[in-house]
Amino acid sequence: MQRINPDIDIVAQVIEAVLKAKPEDAFCISISIQYMERGGLSKKQLEGLLGKANRISTINPGKLATLEAIIKKKHVTHRSKATITATVKTNDEEAGKMIAAILEKYPQHKRVLLFSSNYNKDGMMAANEKEELIRFYKLLISSKS
Repeated sequence: MQRINPDIDIVAQVIEAVLKAKPEDAFCISISIQYMERGGLSKKQLEGLLGKANRISTINPGKLATLEAIIKKKHVTHRSKATITATVKTNDEEAGKMIAAILEKYPQHKRVLLFSSNYNKDGMMAANEKEELIRFYKLLISSKS
């Protein structure tokens, strides 16, 4: 973006006008120092400056309108509130029955013992573990019946 006349600095002019009207105002003095050091102000600081400037009748309304436009142009940061979502765990009873049936017939089956341990801890099983358990169940229990 190319400025039409970079010599005109509305924010600096408004700060000067407010300091002329209220030379002892600590807020305006600190804003003036920050603007000189950093070259810019935050949206909240500009809003505070606009509030002070609106109370002074000697400031040109066009400058106040320009300051409002500068404030509206600044980005707004919104922080959304944290959403708490509770995950509902449902026990996979079918998997529990299959594990019990396999361990009843083969109590030392290592892989199924691992599935049993994981199932007892969470009550849930991963999809690939459940597929493997179904395969074991079909091989060891269903085919033998």
